[in-house]
Amino acid sequence: MEELLNQILDNSRLPALTAFVLGLLTAISPCPLATNITAVAYISKQIENRKMMFLRGMLYTLGRTLAYSTLGAILICIIRRGEEVFGIQQAVSHWGEVLLGPVLVFMGLFMLFGHHLHLPRLSIAGRTDERMFKGNLEVLLLGILFAMAFCPTSGLFFFGILIPLSASESTGYLLPVIFSIATSIPVLAVSWILTFSIQNLSRFISNIQVFQKWFNRLVAFIFLGVGVYYTITIYA
Repeated sequence: MEELLNQILDNSRLPALTAFVLGLLTAISPCPLATNITAVAYISKQIENRKMMFLRGMLYTLGRTLAYSTLGAILICIIRRGEEVFGIQQAVSHWGEVLLGPVLVFMGLFMLFGHHLHLPRLSIAGRTDERMFKGNLEVLLLGILFAMAFCPTSGLFFFGILIPLSASESTGYLLPVIFSIATSIPVLAVSWILTFSIQNLSRFISNIQVFQKWFNRLVAFIFLGVGVYYTITIYA
């Protein structure tokens, strides 16, 4: 598939198609693929609520779109003024990678042991609505965080190809949006599949609450594993 996408990219004369293919190539490259797998695992925690899983897949995509679109708009303005973006690229790539590992480790540990902490709770709209809002906000922030965690490949696609292309096009501000949606397609696809297949899957689960408990622990270990991987990669 990667070879096919590269062929399309080489032959593309349409900026929108180029942005979309760059996003797909980013989504299947090793570092972003690891974050997308982590996002799928986190979204799938709501396995008993099909609509919520799909909603959170959309929120994750929105988070990535907000991050790439905002950063893209800033960089396009800078390039059109004739200035270099290398310093910004280095800073964003460095701090995104540095923060990602520890944040994922913290979230994994919190998912495993957070219920032992007696944290104050807000009760403005009721406990259920509060948890729903908090979970949705976490997914949105996760999309923003994962988008900013540039590795060499995704950094090259975004800073080296997409942004210069966007700066040269009159509709260039839309290209980072197309790129961001394409990077989220694996998460959207899996959340959509789970949304429409979980009803049949649940027939084979005798006790969904027990399954949910162990699945949440699995998600926590995925966060820990990916977080440790990124931390070791950066600080080694």
